[in-house]
Amino acid sequence: MSVWGARKTRVVLAALLRIGWHVKRQTGSHKVLARDGWADVIFAFHDGDEIGPRMLARVARHTGLRPEDL
Repeated sequence: MSVWGARKTRVVLAALLRIGWHVKRQTGSHKVLARDGWADVIFAFHDGDEIGPRMLARVARHTGLRPEDL
């Protein structure tokens, strides 16, 4: 079983902003997030959407997000 549960997009984005990511560019619901020392990440989810465990694990792998950050 995954350590990641489903979370709302706004909760995940708020957690990413807390750990040092910032919005570099935004077009509609697509955001390019940037952080020093990391490659830019495209965050393309609507605010009301829910991100499932598999996609959340993928986002975590590319951003350094941990379950305790949520």
